[in-house]
Amino acid sequence: MFLTAPPTTKIAEISDRQLAHDAIPQDLFTAIADLKKELNAVILAHYYQDPDLQDIADYIGDSLGLSQAAANCQADVIVFLGVHFMAETAKILNPNKLVLLPDLDAGCSLADGCPPDRFAAFKADHPDHLVISYINCSAEIKALSDIICTSSNAVAIVNQIPQDQPIIFAPDRNLGRYVSEQTGRDLLLWDGACMVHEIFSERKLVELKIIHPQADIVAHPECEANILRHADFIGSTTGLLKYVQNSDRQEFIVVTESGVIHQMQKAAPLKKFIPAPPTSNCACNECPYMRLNTLEKVYLTMKNRSPEIILDETIRQAALKPMQRMLAMSI
Repeated sequence: MFLTAPPTTKIAEISDRQLAHDAIPQDLFTAIADLKKELNAVILAHYYQDPDLQDIADYIGDSLGLSQAAANCQADVIVFLGVHFMAETAKILNPNKLVLLPDLDAGCSLADGCPPDRFAAFKADHPDHLVISYINCSAEIKALSDIICTSSNAVAIVNQIPQDQPIIFAPDRNLGRYVSEQTGRDLLLWDGACMVHEIFSERKLVELKIIHPQADIVAHPECEANILRHADFIGSTTGLLKYVQNSDRQEFIVVTESGVIHQMQKAAPLKKFIPAPPTSNCACNECPYMRLNTLEKVYLTMKNRSPEIILDETIRQAALKPMQRMLAMSI
């Protein structure tokens, strides 16, 4: 969790972050819409954000879609409703735009689990390997990579690499294992994982399937192998959304962060979506980092034009190259 900004980020501090409650407009939706016009801003949101935040967004998507939206952005300001590495990605692609993140503590366990110094040493130990990094990583890790990928395009990107080229895949071992199985490639994996996708309970998932025998189980490839073996469909968040829309099934057990269910319900209101529970006593599995963003914080961020993501230009340029390779390979 980012208690302070990562090394590549400077923060424009604001003095009135703790505004009195009565300074917050009663109608935040209207206030945010007005600020969006004033700033010529675009709001990008990940599927894992709270429903209210998804509903104010100009574009909602997974990491690939958000990267493409950021790359094609015509606005002056990007308000990113997601986590830190996502806002960094938008800044990598838009160095001259103001990129705002409502809560700088919105980090990522997967990104935090791949420190740049340790990864640089790991890479140096395997100089003949091409580095493909999952987009859920810091700007420093992107700068150390040859190609970036997302869960939507990881298999397709690996399949474009010559068979005799050794590959390091970082930082998610579960996605890497899935990609290895799908491509038949022997990938050298960094040992990292997403805290949300690691803690789904296989026992509770099987119990749900017994209660809902007609339900399809749909799962994200960041889940562990014992979870994925029960899935009827495995895909990125966008892939899962398309699957439930197009399927003849009427019930689905959703094995990923439960925020995506909001869009599933909007796209298929007559179908039933059941969040898969974690090993704890919670009924669904939510990312605590994603849920740090709120409407109030969005308003304050836009009002104060802060916190702003500012990257070291050397890091940004180095990180841009593998991002551009991914976008070119994803057409």
